[in-house]
Amino acid sequence: MSTELPSAAIFVDVQNIYYTCRETFARNFDYNAFWREVSGQYRIEKAIAYAIDRGDNKQREFQNILRAIGFEVKLKPFIQRADGSAKGDWDVGITLDAIEYGSQTDTTILLSGDGDFDLLAKKLRDERNKRVEVYSCEKLTAASLVNAASYFRAIDPSLLLR
Repeated sequence: MSTELPSAAIFVDVQNIYYTCRETFARNFDYNAFWREVSGQYRIEKAIAYAIDRGDNKQREFQNILRAIGFEVKLKPFIQRADGSAKGDWDVGITLDAIEYGSQTDTTILLSGDGDFDLLAKKLRDERNKRVEVYSCEKLTAASLVNAASYFRAIDPSLLLR
């Protein structure tokens, strides 16, 4: 019997995780703790963190920490509209990568509470026969995403920076 771990691909909606953890716990997500948790259960084949690039030093340091952990970091420029609103959405990019890489692994792990990803989770689970795990803050996660996932892991203090 093989003891090899099942494979996984990880996709992180950085802005979603940042804001939901700040709103729920007034703390930041601990990517090292998360990596320890999932790497003990899976052979990580691909890990991508999707972020908005505002060009400041603190953000660059954070992106370098993600890279040192093992994430590929994909950036989009921060766009400030004339009306003061901001644009910086990675939903399509995450979905395209998850269809491509998630189809090549046993499990797709999505860090986001955005209900727009329920269709992605259903497709990977039902049509591609893949396990889909969602990590997010429970009270700020769309019920449709929780229901579409194979497994929902509520972010708790064990996954937060102290």
